[in-house]
Amino acid sequence: MKWLKDPVGDNHPKVGFIYRLTRRFTRALVSVWFREIDLIDSDNLPSEGGLLFIAWHPSGLIDPMLMHASLPGKQSMIAKHTLFKVPILGRFIKAAGALPIERSQDSKNKAAASDRNKNQLATVSSAVANGGRLIIFPEGTTHSEASSKQARSGAARIIKAAIREAEEMGKPRPQLVPIGLHYSDAATFRERCAVVIERPMVLPQLPEIIEDFEVQDKLDREWVTSVTKAIDFELKRASLSKTSWEEREFIWRGKGVVHAERARQMGEAFTKPTYYQSVLGARRIRAGWEFMAQNEPEKTAKIVEDCTEHFANLDDRGISPLDVDSKPERMSTSNGFILMVKWAWAAVWMLGLITWSAVIGNFPAYQTNYLVMHFLKKSDAVDKSALGTYKVLAAVITFPIWWIIASLMVTWALLAEASPVNELLSMHWLLESLTHLPFIFVFLIFMYWWPNSAKLHLKLYANLVRCHRSLKRWSRWSDDEIDWEELQQNQRSIAQQLTQLGDGLVLPGDPDWVEPQTGMDDFSAVSYRQSS
Repeated sequence: MKWLKDPVGDNHPKVGFIYRLTRRFTRALVSVWFREIDLIDSDNLPSEGGLLFIAWHPSGLIDPMLMHASLPGKQSMIAKHTLFKVPILGRFIKAAGALPIERSQDSKNKAAASDRNKNQLATVSSAVANGGRLIIFPEGTTHSEASSKQARSGAARIIKAAIREAEEMGKPRPQLVPIGLHYSDAATFRERCAVVIERPMVLPQLPEIIEDFEVQDKLDREWVTSVTKAIDFELKRASLSKTSWEEREFIWRGKGVVHAERARQMGEAFTKPTYYQSVLGARRIRAGWEFMAQNEPEKTAKIVEDCTEHFANLDDRGISPLDVDSKPERMSTSNGFILMVKWAWAAVWMLGLITWSAVIGNFPAYQTNYLVMHFLKKSDAVDKSALGTYKVLAAVITFPIWWIIASLMVTWALLAEASPVNELLSMHWLLESLTHLPFIFVFLIFMYWWPNSAKLHLKLYANLVRCHRSLKRWSRWSDDEIDWEELQQNQRSIAQQLTQLGDGLVLPGDPDWVEPQTGMDDFSAVSYRQSS
C-alpha cells in the first residue's frame, strides 16, 4: 500500500529520525505479516489541531504496530512508566513517541501513584493540546471477544484537559478520531487487514470553569461520563461489534454472497473483493440487519433460518460460500494445469536460492532473538507486560548485527585469496570476474539481499499457499458427490433475499447515506428507501 504523507507546519510536531526509523521497521513488519493492508477514508483526518485516536484492542501487539505504521504524523502511545527506567530502551521508546503512565493499581502506595498518574495524564493531554497525535485503546486491555469491551474514562479525561489547554493557548481544538481495525484473521500469517479512519466525534460543550471546586468536579465528571459512553458506542460501530463470533461470521458470509449476487445482476465476472470492499459490505449487512431485526423480525428470522441451514451444509462438506460462487460453469484441464505450473514455479524458487538465502541471512538472528526472550521470560527482573516491547527491541538489534556478520563472511569468502570459494571461482574465466569486485560493493549488496530474500521467500510462500488453496478448490469442484447445482440455487436464493432487503434501505456507502450522530450506532441512521 501507499503510506500517507506526514503533515507539515508549525502546528504539527516534527517527525524525528528515530521515529522515522522505528516506523519504517513497523511498516516492514506489518507489510510482511499482512498480504493486503487497506487504509480507508484518510479524508476524515482534520488538517490541524491535536488528534486522539481510539480503537478497540482485539490483537495484542499487532493493533498498536498497525496504527503506528499506517497513521501519518508523529504518533505517541502511552507506555508503562517502568519501561522508561530501562537503560537504552527508555531513551529509545521516548524518541519513538511513547509517553509514560502509571496506574494506581500497579503501586503499593496507591495515593502517591494516583497523584503521579494525574501529573502524567496532564503531560499526555498537553502533548495533544500542542498538536500532538496520541493512540489509545479505551478498553484498557487486549481481548479475543467478538464485541468491544466497555470503555474506560482515560480517553475522555485526556481530551477534556487537552481541549481546555488548547483553548487557553489559542490553538486549534483537539479532536477525538475513532479508528476501525479489521482483520480477516490477525493470528494467521499473510492474511488481510483494513484501517478505517472514522469521522471525528462531535463532543458536548465543556463545562465552564467556576470557582466552586466541588461543583466544577461534578460537572467535569458528568462530561467525562457522557463522552465515555459515546466512545463506547463509537468503538462498537467502528469495529462492527456483535455479541458472538457466530454472528460476526454470519455477517461476513452474508456480505460475500451479496457481493457475488451484485456481480451477477450487473453481468460482471465474479472477482474476489478487496478487503475494504469486504469491510464496507459487512458494515452494510450489519446495519441493515439490526434495523430489520427491530422493524420486521419475522422476515429476518426466516432468512436467518435459511442461512444457518445453508452455511451448515457447506461446513459439513468442507466448502465455503466462495467455492460455490466462483465455480466455473465448465471445468477445463488447462486451468488446472496452469495452477499446477504456478504452484511448481513458486516451490522451485522457494527450495532454491531464495529460501536458502532467507535461512542463512535470518534464521541465526531469529534463533538468537528466541533465546533472549526465553531468558527474559524466566527472569523475575523483567516486567511480563513489557515482553512484547523487549522482543521488538531485541529484533532491531540482533537482525542487523547478524546481517553485518553474514555479509562480511560471504564477502570474505568471495574476495579473499585465502578462501577456497575464491579459488574455485578463479578456475572459471567468467566467474573469476566476481573475485575482483570492490569489497564495499559486495558487502552492501549482501546487506541489502538478506532482509529482501526473506521478503521474497514470504511472497513465494504466499503464492504457494494461494495456489494450493486454488488446487484444493479445483479438486472440490471436480467432486461428483457434491450437488453443486443445488448449492448454487440455495445460495443465490439467499443472496437475492439479502439484496432485496438492502435495495429497500438507505445503508452505509449509499450516496444518500447520512452518518449517525456521535454515540449512535449505524442502524439508528438506516431508513426505508422511498419508492420513486
